[in-house]
Amino acid sequence: MSAIHATAIVDPAAELAADVVIGPYAIVGAGVQIDLGTTVGAHCVIEGPTRIGRDNRIFSHAALGAAPQDMKYGGEPTRLEIGDRNTIREFCTFNRGTAQDEGVTRIGDDNWVMAYVHIAHDCQVGSRTILANNATLAGHVQVGDWVIVGGLTGVHQFCRVGAHAMTAFQSHVAQDVPPFMMVGGNPLSAHGFNVEGLRRRGFSRERIAQVKQMHRMLYRDGLTLEAAREAIAALRGSVDGGDEDIALLLDFLAAGTRGIVR
Repeated sequence: MSAIHATAIVDPAAELAADVVIGPYAIVGAGVQIDLGTTVGAHCVIEGPTRIGRDNRIFSHAALGAAPQDMKYGGEPTRLEIGDRNTIREFCTFNRGTAQDEGVTRIGDDNWVMAYVHIAHDCQVGSRTILANNATLAGHVQVGDWVIVGGLTGVHQFCRVGAHAMTAFQSHVAQDVPPFMMVGGNPLSAHGFNVEGLRRRGFSRERIAQVKQMHRMLYRDGLTLEAAREAIAALRGSVDGGDEDIALLLDFLAAGTRGIVR
């Protein structure tokens, strides 16, 4: 049986796996699904439709699955999806999607989300990210795998932060941040690439050197964006495993609509 505190309120239409823990004064609404091993802390409010996967740790006072903060929202059936093994700290707010997008806000697996983080409607957050205290993602933001978003950072709506990128404390992100890059400030600027993060993830020295070369082509060689893309593409085949990194960066650049921080 699920361990539901006597003071918690769980709607009969919620679906809880056998060992889910619901803390004191928490509220779990209709249309909420919570899978095995997940714990929900005191005073949390989870509204549906929301699906939460396995082994998540949700700390007190989190508010998940509320209607989007979008004046165009008219009560359409949208949802929030949270994957497995995420840590969601105190006072976080994750909103459902809108009909103007895919209708779903999605968070992947193994993310470390610190206190007071806001993930707005229609955001797509990958896996193994770190969102530090008070990071705020506006609507329709996309965050790739392994991204680190610094504390008190704000990300403008429709912006993308590419895989393995990192934003500094109090960054103002109003354009796309390409994969691997380190950015910071207001106005935002690039300050290198995330070399330490790549080392920790097992990238070889040769792959890291190639990422450094791509960073130089994009930011240090005085090339136009199109010329930088051509130069980066010409690196294919030179490093074992490096073509994957080249494809990641080039695909990101090709899909942009807001321009990149430069």
